[in-house]
Amino acid sequence: MPLRYWTAGESHGKTMLAMLDGFPAGLKVDLAAIDLELRRRQGGYGRGGRQKLETDSVEILTGVWQSVTLGGPITLQVINQDYKLERLKELPRPRPGHGDLSGSIKYLCSIRGILERASARDTASRVAAGGLSQQLLDQFGIRCFGYVVQLGGIDIPTPTQPLESLLKARNHSEIYSLAPEKDAEIKALIDKAKSDGDTLGGVVEVRVEGLPFGLGTHAQWDRKLDTRLAAAAMSVQAIKGVEIGLGFRAAALPGSKVHDAINFDESEKESHTLGYARPTNNAGGLEAGMTNGQPLVLRAAMKPISTLQKPLDSIEMETKQPSRASYERSDICAVPAASVILEAVVALEIATAMIDKFGGDSVTEMIQRWKTFQEMARNR
Repeated sequence: MPLRYWTAGESHGKTMLAMLDGFPAGLKVDLAAIDLELRRRQGGYGRGGRQKLETDSVEILTGVWQSVTLGGPITLQVINQDYKLERLKELPRPRPGHGDLSGSIKYLCSIRGILERASARDTASRVAAGGLSQQLLDQFGIRCFGYVVQLGGIDIPTPTQPLESLLKARNHSEIYSLAPEKDAEIKALIDKAKSDGDTLGGVVEVRVEGLPFGLGTHAQWDRKLDTRLAAAAMSVQAIKGVEIGLGFRAAALPGSKVHDAINFDESEKESHTLGYARPTNNAGGLEAGMTNGQPLVLRAAMKPISTLQKPLDSIEMETKQPSRASYERSDICAVPAASVILEAVVALEIATAMIDKFGGDSVTEMIQRWKTFQEMARNR
């Protein structure tokens, strides 16, 4: 059975839920590790007042016994401390950049009914689900990690270092970048945007290390791994563009500068690369919809937060007269948080692809099939 997941809940409702169906049995679940990801999602410089009210932690309602997955549907809950939905009033004016206007017309309902579900608060559920998925990937030596590479137009370097060094650098950065020495400059930019009543966007990169060959397929458009990754990334609130590897930069270069030559290194034959070495990784670890043994590299562009302290022009829904947009409490910059969310949704898609490739009844069976495949592939 393929791994599928759904989320439910409203921004100021009682709780946020995620249900995963098709998750394999036999995984020992570490709730503290998921809670750590939820705290990282709430952090990062530029976040708003809502994060001071919430202390997100996950509770598992179904699908786990004695901290071990059972193979049935898993329900994850993140309770909203700021529950007040029934007391909230309707917004009289739609906010530019949100789904307020389109959604209220589509469903012939209130703006409040749209914004509560469209809210990025839903990503708490997705981070919880992604945190659980990463624990499955850990069994195969696969690691997803996200970080900020641009914020407010400032590019942030990504050094070439071992994974553990990169994780350490990111965890020392308030911006969640790999260059903590840039934090002061970028924090000043965020402070300036706040004083101007404005918001900032940026670019997040997610890297996945340790991937085997052959996740995804060339055989059908909707089963290509890059199709699924792009859809997952674009589904995150405020994400407006996605690229893999060189992405849009490849369009301006000749083929000789784009495609990754293939070499062979006998000393690496026992690794996940099977010895196939690439001097470059411009493809970002994906060719023809399939992983090629190289690190997967995905970037996503996040627009500035749509809710402004100095609202843009809008209209009164009842009278259609011009007015300033309604204001709801919001962040100045959520790009660092977006790196956590993108990391989670990528982990979910990689876990899905692993289950598709190696079966998903139990973790033990998956590991055995993975090992068998690696051995067969080495003899290819």
